[in-house]
Amino acid sequence: MKKVYAIIAIFVGWEILDFIIHSLILGSAYAAQPQLWRPMGEMKMWLIYLVTLIFVIVFVLIYTNLIKEKSMKSALTYGLLFGFGTGISMGYGTYASMPIPHSMALVWFLGTWIEAALGGAILGLIIKE
Repeated sequence: MKKVYAIIAIFVGWEILDFIIHSLILGSAYAAQPQLWRPMGEMKMWLIYLVTLIFVIVFVLIYTNLIKEKSMKSALTYGLLFGFGTGISMGYGTYASMPIPHSMALVWFLGTWIEAALGGAILGLIIKE
């Protein structure tokens, strides 16, 4: 049952951070490059939520099934490493192939890193030995 609580808590936390990152911080940057994005009416929000939920489930299952020591330290370390790897890929991997500004790549990288660190902290609070 703790896995379910962790999944729910991380999903909610990541969705809140996604709103802050993508609407409040990057909203004007997205609006300045409309050719790169679907119009709001064509966004497939259900798919965005589903992808995020699957990502959260995998994030939690990797920790619960592959990390032996269940402590705040190991959970934070896991979150920081996971976030660094996925953040680099998302931010700078996309920057390498799409005409986005460097500032957007940096925010994607840092935002992903922060989200995963938050996920690690939540895991550390909920999943204990």
